[in-house]
Amino acid sequence: MPMPLVLALHGAGGDVSGPLDFLGPYAEAHGFLIVAVKSAAATWDGITGRYGTDVASIDAALQLAFERCSVDPARVVLEGFSDGASYALGLGIANGSLFSRIVAFSPGFLHESDSSRLGDPEFFVSHGRQDPILPIDDASRVLVPALQRRGYQVTYLEFDGGHTIPSSVAEAALVWMIR
Repeated sequence: MPMPLVLALHGAGGDVSGPLDFLGPYAEAHGFLIVAVKSAAATWDGITGRYGTDVASIDAALQLAFERCSVDPARVVLEGFSDGASYALGLGIANGSLFSRIVAFSPGFLHESDSSRLGDPEFFVSHGRQDPILPIDDASRVLVPALQRRGYQVTYLEFDGGHTIPSSVAEAALVWMIR
């Protein structure tokens, strides 16, 4: 039976263990696949300049997953935290025909890729009101209205807390993304 697939992107300075540790228990409980890729540098290439090397790694990992696993192509989700969330927004807009849903936990900004907008993905964005790393007023409170003005459907959750993903927010996002 085809399964949902989540491409999980770590935050700056992170690696694949972060998303795997975070999503692993949910994947087992809710029945979805996880693909996690490490950025070539300390953060994703699109954050510091142009999309390129990291996109090639992501493409290769997704190709392998589609070859080896039974993936439901209508339920491919792009998820990220912090810099991974910012990267997910730009990559997701350019690849909306592949990613039906994009989950951005505490994104900082949207760096557009050189590619045109494809598809019409839906977005789930969450952010802590007391985030000292990526302050909400400069980040999600700007990003969410900008996405909505562009015609995207956005589910947005603010929570009391900092630069983190509370379990209640994670649960809400997971129910939303694998529906």
